[in-house]
Amino acid sequence: MDYKSIIKDIKNKQFKPIYALHGEEPYFIDAICDAIIENALEEHERDFNQTVFYGRDADPLAVVSEAKGFPMMSERRLVVLREAQDMKDIYALESYCAQPNPSTVFVICHKYKALDGKRKMVKELASTGLVFKSEKVKEYQLNDWIANYVKGIGFDITSKAAALLGEFLGNDLGRIVNELEKLSIVLEKGTRISDIHIEENIGISKDYNNFELTNAIAKRDSLKVFQIAHYFERNPKDHSIIAIISNLFGFYTNLMRIHFLSNKNPDAVATSLRVHPFVAKELMLAANQYPPKILASNVAILHEYDLKAKGVGNSTFTEGELMREMLYKLMN
Repeated sequence: MDYKSIIKDIKNKQFKPIYALHGEEPYFIDAICDAIIENALEEHERDFNQTVFYGRDADPLAVVSEAKGFPMMSERRLVVLREAQDMKDIYALESYCAQPNPSTVFVICHKYKALDGKRKMVKELASTGLVFKSEKVKEYQLNDWIANYVKGIGFDITSKAAALLGEFLGNDLGRIVNELEKLSIVLEKGTRISDIHIEENIGISKDYNNFELTNAIAKRDSLKVFQIAHYFERNPKDHSIIAIISNLFGFYTNLMRIHFLSNKNPDAVATSLRVHPFVAKELMLAANQYPPKILASNVAILHEYDLKAKGVGNSTFTEGELMREMLYKLMN
């Protein structure tokens, strides 16, 4: 089952005896767990029927003992094992997972890495309960994920605003959701969130960020490039040269791929590069500015300054000086 279907069933009071929530993306694990806690028991039932363990301190026998207990003045018990990845032997729960107590909802939250699918316990879980693997949202899917989330909470968002959030916060869904929740407090329902809203309420500059730097380079706007570089140099903690190099490498790589695509229809380009159609059109315009020979040269420049930023062949230049020198070479 996917994340939305699981949440829907939980809100409809359709529970499984065991939920094994595992994988790299903690946001979905926390969201499902929170939904179960909110819906499994009424407020007055929780004192006697809800127990929360934390993996680092949890003893398998104590966890199983709680899960086998019967509810008091309630339809069910709820046992939650948070941070299960820190438990000394999570697979010691195998016998319980094979025969769970039908009057208990047992939730295992195993974050940042997957359970071992080859272990018997995981196979038992798949037949006696629900196993949900929480995958990281891919970078090319992030803008669409943000847009869908925003619509789900009663707002809209521009492509540029979604790109700003994704570029600044990365695919840390928890941070993105926290910032959007702050916006939802100060904005009226139905508002279309713009880059101006992002700048005024979250503190991400709509004019001076990696997204705008890449746009300026795409258009060969040297003035804008060095205005942004000057801003970055004055705010080094938020603008690492390593992150800039990584972004530009992805940008130049996409332009090179466009040159060698047989089908240059915007939709075909978007599918091939795994980007939003709007982004594909912008990249196609940029490709006209950069023939393959220049792209190859620029990638070599990025490699040179990646090494220098990591201390190879550089003992005197600051990160800001390296950035300005690199950008000068890329623009000339």
